Amino acid sequence: MNVLITGAAGFIGFHLTLAMLSKGCKVVGVDNLNDYYDPELKNLRLKKIHEHENLKHFKFVKLDISDRAKTEQLFASEKFDVVVNLAAQAGVRYSIKNPNAYVDSNLVGFMNILEGCRHNSVKHLVYASSSSVYGMNTKQPFSTEDRVDYPISLYAATKKSNELMAHAYSHLYRLPTTGLRFFTVYGPYGRPDMAYYKFTQKILNEDPIDVYNHGVMKRDFTYIDDITEGIVRVIGLAPVDQNISETTSSAPYKIYNIGNNNPVTLREFISAIETACNKKAKENLLPMQDGDVPTTYADIDELINDVSFKPVTNINDGIKQFVKWYKELL
Repeated sequence: MNVLITGAAGFIGFHLTLAMLSKGCKVVGVDNLNDYYDPELKNLRLKKIHEHENLKHFKFVKLDISDRAKTEQLFASEKFDVVVNLAAQAGVRYSIKNPNAYVDSNLVGFMNILEGCRHNSVKHLVYASSSSVYGMNTKQPFSTEDRVDYPISLYAATKKSNELMAHAYSHLYRLPTTGLRFFTVYGPYGRPDMAYYKFTQKILNEDPIDVYNHGVMKRDFTYIDDITEGIVRVIGLAPVDQNISETTSSAPYKIYNIGNNNPVTLREFISAIETACNKKAKENLLPMQDGDVPTTYADIDELINDVSFKPVTNINDGIKQFVKWYKELL
């Protein structure tokens, strides 16, 4: 299988690349190595990939998917069987500061990916969506059948747009597409802009941590190994044409929640980090930030039914693995 993974030097892309190489797939990894966070971490991930025993099956291409001409050339030359689009401008809060970055990567870039798949007979496009699309929905747990028409950040709006764009291409060109709504992914080699990374860094340094909404939040934290296994299984299940109903499309199109299905409070989360670090946190309690939501909780029944997979890593074990990796990095 010839697989394109965009965002291959990113957190999820890195782990997925290793998993697909271990399965004997040929992988072309694409990343623009931007400086949204320290590119050294991205280079560290690429170095780790280049140590893989199946390195001969890997090729890295430095490319910004918003570059239409170069993206077209890549698709034409490689003839991918499967595309996994993880390249995106991430971060809810940063979308308030720099909205154009989200338009370029998440909208223009995704359009270029769709066109590449359409014109080169790609058998399955899997792409990253986000739990952020649920906005301020109060019904718990979040279901893919829930309405998601009221995003509260531009980041969430671009992810919802990706789902709509993918459906249009699935309908018009019978392109099988699967969107994955990720729920707060964490683990080794994670993004330094995420709370667990910042908390670990500051707790170990005995600096105060910023705790938003005074800690009264819940998140469906999902460990990276679980996320990776879920993606691998979904890759092997391309959607087919369906019988249309009130809640489904006839197109070869699917959306899954991919979360832990077990939200924990921010207080429990901080406690897990404190235990792993063997240090107590100093807390700076703050109000809710713009674009944040109070709770995320994934209904993953469809993921379980369709690919027989449910995340298994609890927050204490996952955080322990992250802190161990972080300490080794120092």
